[in-house]
Amino acid sequence: MNRLQALTLLLLCFFAQGAQAQVTGGQFAMEYLRLPNAPRISALGGISIANPDDDISFAMQNPALIRPALHTDLGLSYNNFYSGISIANLQYAHHVSNINTSFALGVQYLNYGSFTATDPIGNQYGTFRANDFALTLGAGRQYQKHWRYGAAIKFAHSSLFDKSATAFLADVGVNYYDTATLWDIGVVAKNMGFMAKKYNPNNPAEPLPFDLQIGVSKRFAHIPLRLMANIHHLYEWDVRYSDPNDVGTITIFNVNDSVNATKTPSHFADKLFRHFIFGAELTLGKRVTLSAGYNHLRRGELVIKDKTGMAGFAFGVGVNLNKFQVQYARSYYHIAGAYNEFGLRMTLNQITGIGKFGKRVQWSETYPDWMYEGNQPAPAAN
Repeated sequence: MNRLQALTLLLLCFFAQGAQAQVTGGQFAMEYLRLPNAPRISALGGISIANPDDDISFAMQNPALIRPALHTDLGLSYNNFYSGISIANLQYAHHVSNINTSFALGVQYLNYGSFTATDPIGNQYGTFRANDFALTLGAGRQYQKHWRYGAAIKFAHSSLFDKSATAFLADVGVNYYDTATLWDIGVVAKNMGFMAKKYNPNNPAEPLPFDLQIGVSKRFAHIPLRLMANIHHLYEWDVRYSDPNDVGTITIFNVNDSVNATKTPSHFADKLFRHFIFGAELTLGKRVTLSAGYNHLRRGELVIKDKTGMAGFAFGVGVNLNKFQVQYARSYYHIAGAYNEFGLRMTLNQITGIGKFGKRVQWSETYPDWMYEGNQPAPAAN
């Protein structure tokens, strides 16, 4: 079975699924695990599982992308989210040559701020704080020439007033990178797991935000441009909220896919594209990378019909300062405003050594990235 046949089969399985229309949010515990883990991911629409660039943030999206070239890479980001919520991410990769396996560690922390505790009639009883965090440990390995595979385990914890919950989850991913044509294909099953501690022990366990995703990207050999598409919620066809008062379709072009008001609109195009996230990156020289993304599900769920604004769009820029990369993203969820995210990426062994311990863990080692065929040059690092 070739790549085209495999992709076609996967998409046919996707379209064969039938489910009751519903919004995707508010159904699961630990929903914060769906949030982007870095500014560059945010700028590409929130998901990017098939990007072979040397950035630790992509490896946390798809554990199959954890590889030797990311050895000692460190990524830090801060997200000034809505309503005073702050989100911080830390990611680090390390290659162990003795077992030919690359590892990655990720930490995600959300601070929801301080709240006033009241009873049903409004009496105040001080304040309380709420927060969530997740720890991720992943590993990736090479298979033959073009394939990589990987897996990650997660420990997720949520603390909300007097309730808390804990979950154990796992991601499993596969990546195929054709170094001659610069096509990349990734498949990931995310957030498979169980609740180890429920918010309410008397209730059934809350469902977790499982997702099945496939991504495709293409970098052009003579143009510093990469185009990508990611498809999410592959296990469920209809993720559109069924509003009986809605006879139109909110799209990027505001096109109505139903012309007969006497019939129930099918919204086929809207249902289809709610599974897609489109992104593009343009590299200017060796210093600047411009990113843009469009998330149709985000736009469909959060846009206001009378004033659509930029909901669903995201933009970003990365600046390479030799030993550091500074990243910025601006994402539009709603007409109420966008949020900003800042990040810093560096390769630690290019900045400092760690003495005798560093020799034992091969701290100063550097590893080549993808093996390129023939005379095809490797794309410039972003």
